[in-house]
Amino acid sequence: MMNEERKPLRFAQYTGRGVRVAMIDSGVHAAHPHVGGVAGGVSILPAGEAPEFVDVAGHGTAVAGAIREKAPAAELYAVKVFDRSLRTTAEQILRAIEWALDHEMQLINLSLGTLNPAHRAAFETVLDRARRQQTLVIAPIEISGRPAFPGCLPHVLPVTLDWDCPRDQYRAEFRDGRPLFFASGYPRPIPDVPPQRNLHGISFAVANFTGFVARAREGFAAAEVERRMMNEE
Repeated sequence: MMNEERKPLRFAQYTGRGVRVAMIDSGVHAAHPHVGGVAGGVSILPAGEAPEFVDVAGHGTAVAGAIREKAPAAELYAVKVFDRSLRTTAEQILRAIEWALDHEMQLINLSLGTLNPAHRAAFETVLDRARRQQTLVIAPIEISGRPAFPGCLPHVLPVTLDWDCPRDQYRAEFRDGRPLFFASGYPRPIPDVPPQRNLHGISFAVANFTGFVARAREGFAAAEVERRMMNEE
C-alpha cells in the first residue's frame, strides 16, 4: 500500500525532453489541450498503412494526455491500430511495434494486449529486436486477470492497476523474480466529469507509468532505466 505521506514527483528534474514515444492505440486528436501536438504518426489498419491518425474513439487521446502530463517535453508519435472500436489484431500490433522500431522510438506505450498465447513467439521476436535497439516497451502484465501478451513477457516494463495510487505517483515491487509497476487507472481529469464516468482502467495505468519512464529516459540510458524506476528517489 502507498504511504499516507505525500511523496515528491519521481524524476522531477526531467520532462522527457527529446524522448521519442510511440503510442500504439486509437490515434490522437493532436489539437486537444491535454495533448498539445504530436511529432508525427501513422495508421496501421486492415486497409493498409496511411499517414492519417486522427482519433475517433477518444482512447488514444486520453492516453496521450496522461503521458504528456508527466512528460511535457517528450516527442509523441501516434500509431493508430484501433478505429471506431477498441478492437485490433495481434498482427496489427506487431506491425505497429515494427513501425516504432523502424522509426527509432525510445519508448513504446502499449495500453493494450492480446490474451492469445499463440502469438507469444512472434512477440518474443519483436521484443528481442526492441531490446537490441534499447527501446523500452511498457504494457499491461494482465487483462481481466489473465496474462496479456506482450506485457507478460521478458524485455517489457510490466504494469498493473492500483486504484489507490495517486496519479502523480507509482510504486514498484518484485514479483516472481521480475519488477512489476503499479499506477493509477485514471487519465487526466475532465472538468465537471466524475472520475468514475471518465475513461479508466489498465490502459491509463500503463500511460501514467509511461510518462514517468519518459522522464527517467531523458536522464538515463535504457539499460539503467528499469533499475532507476525500482529505486526510491
